Amino acid sequence: MRFWFDTEFIEDGHTIELVSIGVVAEDGREYYAVSSEFDASRAGDWVREHVLGQLPALDDPAWRTRAQIRADLEDFFGEQPVFWAWVSAYDHVVLCQLWGSMVGLPASYPRWTRDVKQLWHALERPQLPRQSGGEHHALADARHVKLRFDAMAERAYHLGLNV
Repeated sequence: MRFWFDTEFIEDGHTIELVSIGVVAEDGREYYAVSSEFDASRAGDWVREHVLGQLPALDDPAWRTRAQIRADLEDFFGEQPVFWAWVSAYDHVVLCQLWGSMVGLPASYPRWTRDVKQLWHALERPQLPRQSGGEHHALADARHVKLRFDAMAERAYHLGLNV
């Protein structure tokens, strides 16, 4: 099954720290969580301006430990997930770090995330739907990544691309 996801994170050139993750499954299920373990004092101006203000109140059940998020995602993904994201490199690292290192991922999980933006380039940059709000909210962004993928999927199939 395919899963489109987005993460918000703090990074300083040495470490990447999960703030939130949103995932949309091919079957319509959705998942959203905020790490209760990130250090907001490490956030740069951009994250402070665009991300932190969109997080739910501290008493919201979306706030989870990294271990809880990992367990939730293992249940949510099931066996043999296919991951997709927009400009996926950092998102993939943030996802893998929930299991420690990439080698800690469950054996049936891919060691890469497919990139919707690379698909867009391969299809010669077709017009895509614009996001109508919620930019830099992990679940809103994951929904939009799926919307972009869906807008290109038929064309990709006709060209014989395995998406």
